[in-house]
Amino acid sequence: MTTPHIVLDTNILIAAQRSRRGASAKLLSLVGLGLFDLHLSAALVLEYEDVLLRYRAELGLTQDDVEDLVDALCALSTPHEIYYQWRPYLRDPGDEFILELAVVAGCDYIITFNKRDFTNVERFGIQPLTPSEFLKAVGAAL
Repeated sequence: MTTPHIVLDTNILIAAQRSRRGASAKLLSLVGLGLFDLHLSAALVLEYEDVLLRYRAELGLTQDDVEDLVDALCALSTPHEIYYQWRPYLRDPGDEFILELAVVAGCDYIITFNKRDFTNVERFGIQPLTPSEFLKAVGAAL
């Protein structure tokens, strides 16, 4: 089996901080260990940082915690520059940049809790999965 290439929707990072024992936290703990390759773009990094900072008090995080998490993800991921923007293809136009990244990076999966927002991405060879579905697919179930 080849190494799967993935993009993490921001809701995965939030879920990982809310429950350190859940599938999202398990998935984050595996970043950089060779089970999969994580891909990022500047837009996604900025969204990660913005959303985590917005919810930091609720999540029990400091600004340094957020910066450390985002820095670690950047260090362990493959960066991509996006030179074009799709016209609305997804149900939520706010998620277009995630699809753009997944296509540019040649990703196999978008990991998200909002699979319904990524309908029809299969035509690009991309499958939306929840963290637990993805962990099962790579043999790293909880």
